[in-house]
Amino acid sequence: MNSVCAAPQCGKETNSMLKCPVCLQAGISSVFCDQNCFRSSYSIHKAIHKSDDGEETYIPFPNFSYTGDLRPHYPLSPRRSIPKHIKLPDYAQHGKPISEIKNDRIGKIPVLTPKEITKIQKVSKVAREVLDITASHIQPGITTDELDEILHRECVKRNAYPSPLNYYNFPKSLCTSVNEVICHGIPDKTKLKDGDIINLDVTIYYMGFHSDLNETYYVGDKAKSDPDTVRLVETTRECLDLAIQAVKPGVAFRELGNIIEKHASENNCSVVRTYCGHGCGTLFHCQPNIPHYAKNKAIGIIKPGQVFTIEPMLNLGTYKDCTWPDKWTSTTQDGKRSAQFEHMLLVTEDGVEVLTARNENSPGGPIPRI
Repeated sequence: MNSVCAAPQCGKETNSMLKCPVCLQAGISSVFCDQNCFRSSYSIHKAIHKSDDGEETYIPFPNFSYTGDLRPHYPLSPRRSIPKHIKLPDYAQHGKPISEIKNDRIGKIPVLTPKEITKIQKVSKVAREVLDITASHIQPGITTDELDEILHRECVKRNAYPSPLNYYNFPKSLCTSVNEVICHGIPDKTKLKDGDIINLDVTIYYMGFHSDLNETYYVGDKAKSDPDTVRLVETTRECLDLAIQAVKPGVAFRELGNIIEKHASENNCSVVRTYCGHGCGTLFHCQPNIPHYAKNKAIGIIKPGQVFTIEPMLNLGTYKDCTWPDKWTSTTQDGKRSAQFEHMLLVTEDGVEVLTARNENSPGGPIPRI
């Protein structure tokens, strides 16, 4: 059986026998395609090596200037396997979404057929189910990696592929963004504490379609008693709801950012500009782009049959972000908290259908402001 190259920028399957000598001494088998992969990635790869004091859990990138209190806790668990019968997206084995890259050159916004709409409605119900089951396990003391394991298992049970896994070599099946993390947090040995907030960003690939949604949850009761945390989370939730209410044929995509930023500003929150909503369907990400800030230059008019996400990210302080050396985890520049909510939407003839809508028994949900 082939191994997966341990170089973070590679992620391809390989039959190479080239192993990291430091990992070998620690009883870990880290295989690299060739010397180029090993040398070019070593500065990042070495962060997984145990610290000199022999602690089982350690903080990689110790010299990085973290902006808040959160730290990554390594080592990461090995990449979780996918049974052979599950249909894979094109990047699952080598990390590059070729079809997505080709589509970006065209820049066309897909319009779904009735048959495709029926499929994506089914896929979205499964995605909601997987998120709800995973979220029901959120409590103080659980690690973000344990949440990733739960999500991965629930996807496999339903013959679905967890879309983030190996997408541009992302190492996990789920994004877990805690406190000051805006998005793309990598599940690891970090234990959740009473008072934290966590965003679970779930995308599944099933029946040839991706479905993408996320929610921010309070961890324990302490988070629900902090006025600033509640203001941030509930304002973000409301921003998404207000933007969805405006979706109908004929509305310009750029208008959604005006609605979101107006409500965010009224509640003394800032809107992240680096990341945006996107088209989603046979491709994980495609046109249209949906910025969440005011006076943006988004191209296009909303039409029936289009499917896209709106996923505002709001911060308590500056809107500016910074990325950890893992090349994924995006945090606020001032270390203040960030929250996000995302739904996937289908434009109908006279309005919108929320494909990933919450169910009566979905965990989380709004709470009164303090």
